[in-house]
Order: sequence, then C-alpha cells, then structure tokens
Amino acid sequence: MSRDYFKRVAQTTGTQVWINNPTLLDLENAIEAGAINGTTNPAYGSKLVKSEPDYIRGVIDDVVADVSDDEEAADVIYQIISGRFMDSFLPRYEQSEGEQGLVTMQDDPRRDEEVDLIVEATLRHAQVRPNYMAKIPVIESGMQAMATLVEKNIPICATEVFSIAQAVAMCDLYVDASQRSGNTPPFYLTHITGIYDEELAAQVAAQNIDIGPELLSQAGTIVMRKQYRVIKEKKYPTIMLGGGARGSHHFTEWVGGDAHITINWSTFEELIDLNPAIEDRIHAEDPQAAIDELRDKIPDFRRAYDDDGLTAPEFAQYAPLLRFRNNFIDGCDAVLREIGERRKVLA
Repeated sequence: MSRDYFKRVAQTTGTQVWINNPTLLDLENAIEAGAINGTTNPAYGSKLVKSEPDYIRGVIDDVVADVSDDEEAADVIYQIISGRFMDSFLPRYEQSEGEQGLVTMQDDPRRDEEVDLIVEATLRHAQVRPNYMAKIPVIESGMQAMATLVEKNIPICATEVFSIAQAVAMCDLYVDASQRSGNTPPFYLTHITGIYDEELAAQVAAQNIDIGPELLSQAGTIVMRKQYRVIKEKKYPTIMLGGGARGSHHFTEWVGGDAHITINWSTFEELIDLNPAIEDRIHAEDPQAAIDELRDKIPDFRRAYDDDGLTAPEFAQYAPLLRFRNNFIDGCDAVLREIGERRKVLA
C-alpha cells in the first residue's frame, strides 16, 4: 500500500492536506503522509477521551489537582493537548519561516457571541506555542473579533463558513482590517462541506423532499466550487480550507485548486487505501439543472449558494452552522463530565 497519495496530490496539483483532532500516533502518520498544518476544535478533548483515554486522563488529573474551577480546568487541558499537537509541527513551522506547521485552536462555542471573550481567549491561546492559529466562526461577533486580531497580526482560520455571503463578508473584512493596520497575517477561509451535506440530508428526510441522494450528496461541493470561484475572481488574499469531511469525496472534489483540506486520520487511511486517480475536480462545471433543482427544493441550499442568501445577522442562526456548533458544545460538555468524574476518583 502506497502512503504517498497526498504528497503526489500536492506535487501534481498544489492541493494540500491538514490533519484534524489527531492522536499522537495519527499525527505522526499524517505528517509522514504529507500533512502540512493541523486543526483542533472545542471537541478535541472529548475525541481523546475515546482514542487516547490514558493520556487525556493523566492530563486531566494533573490539571484538576491545581485548578478548582471546571471551566478553567477545561481550557488548561485544551491548551496542553493542543500544545502537544503544535510541538510536532514546530520543526516545519521553523523551517518554512511560519508558512506551514500551523495548528488551530477554537474557543468554547458557548461564548461565540461575546467579542471581548473571543479576543481574550485568542490572545491567551496564542501563548501556547508560536505556531498557533486562531480559529473563529464567521458570525457577526466573530468577525468583529477577527478585525481586532488582524490588527494584532494573529494568524486566522475563519471557520463555520457554509455560504457565499459569509465568505465574501469575511474576506472583505480581512482586506479592510489589513489595509488599515498594514498587517497581513496568514488567513484561511473554510468551507464545511460534510456537515453542510449532513444538515441538508436531515432536512430532506424530515420534510420528505423529493430529491435524489446522489444530487443531495453534491450540494456542499457545489457551494464550495462557487465559493472557490468567487475568491479567485475577486482576488481575495486567502487560501480556502475544506473541513468537516464525511467521505472521501469531500477531499477528492477539492483536488486541483489552490486549496487545502483538513481531514481526520480515518479519512487519510480511506484515501490511502482507495488511491484514487488524481484529477482536477475543483474546476468542474456543475450542471445548471442540478443547481436549479437544489435551489428550488431546499431553501438552505439557496441561502448558501446565492450571493445575497444570508445577511450578517443571520449567519449565527443558519441551520448548518448550528449543527456544527452543537457538535462542539457536546464535546465541551463531555470534557466537563470527564473532569467531574476524575475529581470524584481523586477525592
């Protein structure tokens, strides 16, 4: 089995891969396979409870011995596990002079509406390692925070992007903040393809919408391709980042562009096993009939696809974004439960 698939994709097309929420072994394997950066999210600790229970419980035990408040303890734990992640990428960060080897952290989603808390958490997490990158949702509060963080020259991964309106609003904000401050920190703009497809599939099932499963499974990719075109046409100074993959096509459909995709190690393994043909898919033309059917039958596709489908005040309540955020809240709650259990054990 060849493990150089992702390196060949990068060499052939320029499309790069990142690793998301890994165990230490998965991280080592992903770097060997070609990962250049990494992502975490607020559910990272809960993932390690399942995949590296001995490690994470050791971290929790050490932290709760010194920190009495559970919420504060959870943040310290997140910093420790993210720091371990960042350590593995530090050599690449240093060798590339900060161009690669970055790892994202994202604050507690229950505080997403509070601009000052987003900025405060970002500046605190920026002290974890030099290769830190802020991961912040593209909602009104997050965008206000990101304007401040551009002025402080903090690398930014703008996340929870599901719509063209979000992408354009965030890029315009970055350009404006950059011109005012003179700073151009690394700026990645996500599109969360798989979670978007999950949410639309749930809506179709709940509302008995008559649409073929094959077309439905391409909805997020169709929006992604338009987002990529808009970014290139407007010459925005960003790299588009795919996230939330739920299948191998959420990687392969991005191949061919100046784009990066962050995936779990399980998707790395799936693609290494499949070893699919390397072909340009991001520039594929989606049939207008398919776009029209999705627009006519699924209002949340229209909201994502149309340039004016959402207004900024609507970003935070958009159904795919809420689905994604709820996953993170569940992850935070799981870590807090584990902290409570470890306190009982250690009492």
